[in-house]
Amino acid sequence: MAYLSVLMPMEQAVCVQATLGRDADSLIATGDGGGRTRNQVMADLLFERGTGVSVAAGVPVAVDLVISDETLLAGEGEAAELQGFGPVPASIARQLVADAVDSETEATLRLMYACPVSGVLTAMESQARTFPRSLRKLIDLRDRTCRTPWCDAPIRHHDHIRSRRNKGVITAQNGAGLCAACNYAKEGDGWAARPVCRPDRRHLLDLRIPTGHHYRSAAPRLPSAARRSEIEAILIAHLRAS
Repeated sequence: MAYLSVLMPMEQAVCVQATLGRDADSLIATGDGGGRTRNQVMADLLFERGTGVSVAAGVPVAVDLVISDETLLAGEGEAAELQGFGPVPASIARQLVADAVDSETEATLRLMYACPVSGVLTAMESQARTFPRSLRKLIDLRDRTCRTPWCDAPIRHHDHIRSRRNKGVITAQNGAGLCAACNYAKEGDGWAARPVCRPDRRHLLDLRIPTGHHYRSAAPRLPSAARRSEIEAILIAHLRAS
C-alpha cells in the first residue's frame, strides 16, 4: 500500500473529498459497493477518475527490474535494482520474476551486456535531435536518479552532456538523466559539462559550476553476482570464450 498526497487550493481539495464521499455513499446505498468500505470505494473512484481506467480493467504498467544473470539463474545473492525503488534482495527479486510469469501478465526479458568489472552498458547511437525511447530507457536503467552530484531526484529529462551546439552527439556516453531543475540550471552562465571517456568503466561526467569548481559524477554500479578484480574478470572472460 502507499499514500498519495496532493497539494492544491483548499476549496478544490474540499470539493474533491466531498464528491468522492458523495459518490461512494451512492454506490454503497444502491448495493454496487461490492462489499468495499466507504474509504475503499473512494480510493477506487479516485483511481478511476485520475487514470481513466476502471480498477477492474487493470492498468498497463512497466516495472523494470535489473538483475544479474547469475542472481536470476544460478541462485547468487547479489541484490537486484528495482527502477524507481532501489535495491531489492535477490530472493525477492527472483520471486517477482516468478510471479510475473502468468497468463495475465506480459513479462519481457531484455539482455543488457555490461563489462564484468565496470558495469558499462552497451552504447547506443542515434542521429535524431532528441533521445529515442530505447536510449532513454538505457539511461534510466544506468543512472537511476539525477546525475548532478548530491541531487538524487527522480529523472525527468534525458539530455546531452555536451550540447548539440558544441557538437555533442546523441549517444549513451553523451547522455545523462537529470531532474528538471538541474537540467534547466546547467543552461545558465558558468555551467559546463562533458562526458569523461573511460573505456570499459562506469559512465562518468565532469560538471563545472559558476564558482569554477569541478565535480564528477559516476553512474551507480549495476547488480552483479560478485565484485571481481580486473584480472579475475579477464580470466573468467577467457574461460567462458574457450
